[in-house]
Amino acid sequence: MSDTARIDKYLWAVRVFKTRTEATDACKGNKVKVDGVAVKPSRPVKVGNTIEVRKGSVQYIYKVKALLENRVGARLVPEYAENLTPQSELDKLRAPVETFFLKRDRGMGRPTKKDRRDMDVLWEGIGADAEEIPDDIIYRFGLDLDD
Repeated sequence: MSDTARIDKYLWAVRVFKTRTEATDACKGNKVKVDGVAVKPSRPVKVGNTIEVRKGSVQYIYKVKALLENRVGARLVPEYAENLTPQSELDKLRAPVETFFLKRDRGMGRPTKKDRRDMDVLWEGIGADAEEIPDDIIYRFGLDLDD
């Protein structure tokens, strides 16, 4: 086995990305850094290199422990890459998502201007006290504020 491996192939092999194409695209999009430097997909990595990968809002950090050419099972990944990602970054994955869904009956079509204004009242009311939202608007859009 050689003492270097392509970064895109390595990231795919240690299951950071589902496909090698995704790994290549991440490298081309400057979402992958080796030892703090943005890299191209063909950049060779060596044992001991630190790899930073930005996926969404999370910045993952890995240390290369050993090189490989083929994809390995999930159980074997710790033998090849050490995950150094801080817990604060991993907590971003569990961040609560504050969204709600406005229920509209099937066949109602697009919202009218009045509907749109009423929806805006709802959006503004979400951050405020729910008591400020008129009952007829809550009923009309099928909101359940007891959750």
